[in-house]
Amino acid sequence: MVVELQKLSTGIAGFDHVAQGGLPFGRTTLISGTAGTAKTVFACQFLAEGILKHGETGVFVTFEENVEDIRANMLGFGWDIAQWETVGKWRFVDASRGSEEAVFSGEYDLDALIARIRHAVGDIRAVRVSLDSLGAVFTMFPDTTTIRNELFRIASALKRLRVTAVMTAERSDEYGPVARYGIEEFVADNVVILRNVLEGEKRRRTVEILKFRGAMHRKGEFPLTVIPGRGIVVIPLSALELKQRSSSVRITSGNDLLDQMCGGGFFRDSVILISGATGTGKTLVSTMFISGGYANNERCLLFAFEESRDQLFRNATGWGYDFEKMEREGKLYVHCVYPEVAGLEDHLIEMERIIEEFKPQRVAIDSLSALERVSTIKGFREFVIGLTSFIKHKEVAGLFTATTPNLLGGSSTTEAHISTITDSIILLRYVEIYGEMRRGLTVLKMRGSMHDKDIREFRIDSSGMHIGRPFRDVTGILSGTFMYVQPSEIDRMRDLFDGDDQP
Repeated sequence: MVVELQKLSTGIAGFDHVAQGGLPFGRTTLISGTAGTAKTVFACQFLAEGILKHGETGVFVTFEENVEDIRANMLGFGWDIAQWETVGKWRFVDASRGSEEAVFSGEYDLDALIARIRHAVGDIRAVRVSLDSLGAVFTMFPDTTTIRNELFRIASALKRLRVTAVMTAERSDEYGPVARYGIEEFVADNVVILRNVLEGEKRRRTVEILKFRGAMHRKGEFPLTVIPGRGIVVIPLSALELKQRSSSVRITSGNDLLDQMCGGGFFRDSVILISGATGTGKTLVSTMFISGGYANNERCLLFAFEESRDQLFRNATGWGYDFEKMEREGKLYVHCVYPEVAGLEDHLIEMERIIEEFKPQRVAIDSLSALERVSTIKGFREFVIGLTSFIKHKEVAGLFTATTPNLLGGSSTTEAHISTITDSIILLRYVEIYGEMRRGLTVLKMRGSMHDKDIREFRIDSSGMHIGRPFRDVTGILSGTFMYVQPSEIDRMRDLFDGDDQP
C-alpha cells in the first residue's frame, strides 16, 4: 500500500494543484530564483494565506530586507502584517545587517539565530516559517563546507519544531545551477524554482517543482503572475479537464442567413472563431453576436483590445445597434484595454474575474490577435487554452476574432493556435473580381452540425451585414489566388463528375 505524505496547503492560487495538495507537512522547501522572480512574495504569501485561510500562525525570518520595508511592501497585496503581529499571528525574527540585534563578533555561527527562531515559534505556536534569504547570511561563512553544515543545522532545527518551512535562495541564471552555492538543493527536502525568463523582449514568469522528497507533484513549468491585492497566482494547465457538458441548444448569431449557413445558429456552449483581414467585418460580426444575445434577453460581455469604448459604440450605432441602451439595461459590459498594459497571464486572470462577476451568457473578444503582441508563442497558446476551457466550463458562448496577415486571406498565427479547439470557424475574405474588391464569407467548420459549404458574397452598409448569393465563377478565394472560370467551363467540369455539383 502506497502511503502519501501529509501535505500543508499553501493557499497560493493554482500552486496547490501543481503541488498536488501543497507542501509536505513538517518539511523544508527551498524556493530558488533570480532577481524579480517573486521569492519574497512567495515567502510572505505562504504565511499570509495560512493566517487568512487556515488560521495558522507564522514566523518570518529576514536576512536582507528590514522589517519596516516588508510590512510596507506587502500592504500592496492586502496583507496587514502589523495588525497580525498585534494579535499574535505573525512574528518577525530580524537577522538583517541593519538590525540592532544582529551584532556579530568572533567566529560566526547560527546558534543564536536558531534559538531566536525556536523562541518565536513557541511564543505564537507557529505552524509555518519563512526564511528570506539564505544568501545574505551565508556570505558570513568562509567556505561551502561550513555553509552546508550550518544549513543542515537550520533544516534540522525546523524539523524538530514540526513546522512547515520555506527558505528562499538566489541563483544567477534561469536555467543554470539551482542555487548560488550549489548545495542548498541537496539539504532541503523539496525544491521549487521560480523563473522570470526574457524571450523576444517579453518577460514570462513560471514555477517548477524540481523535487518533493517522498511526495508526488506535477512536472514541468507552469506560468504565474503577481497581482496587486492577491499576490502570486499560478495558472496550471494540467488543472484543465475535458469534463464540460455539451448542449444541443442553438443560439442566434444575430444574422438570420448566417444562422442558416451554420445549420440553425451556434451551439449555446460553443467557441466561435471569426477570421479575416482588417476591414472584412470581424467587429461587425461580434456586434451582431452581442445584439443577438440582447434580443434574447442574455447578458453580453465584450473584451476589446484594439478599439476604445467610444469607437465601439459609434461603430455599433452606425450599423443600427444601440450599445448604450444595452449597457444602461445591464445587458452589456464592455472592457477596453490595450494589450501592452499587462502580461498575458494578468489579462487572463482579469478576464476570468470579470466573467465570474458579470456572469454573461455570451462573451466576445475583439481581437484575440492583438494579445499575441505581449506574449511568447508558448505563452499565447497557454492563454488561449486556459481561456477557452474556462468559458466552456461556464457554459458560455464565446466568439473570438482573429486578424489574418494578408488582405486576400491566408492563415494567421492566432488561427493556428486556436483553430483545433474551436467549435466553429467563419472565414471573412476579400475577393477581387475585374478590378472590384468584394467580400466573401464561408463557414469553414461547425462541429457537431451540418453547415453550408458555399462561399457567399456579403456587403456592409448602415443597417449591418447583408449576405448574398454564393460565388459561382471564382476559385481560389480561401487561398488568396483567385481565378475566374467561365460558366461554360463550370458546366463542362460538372459533366465530367456525372452531374456532381462540386467540381
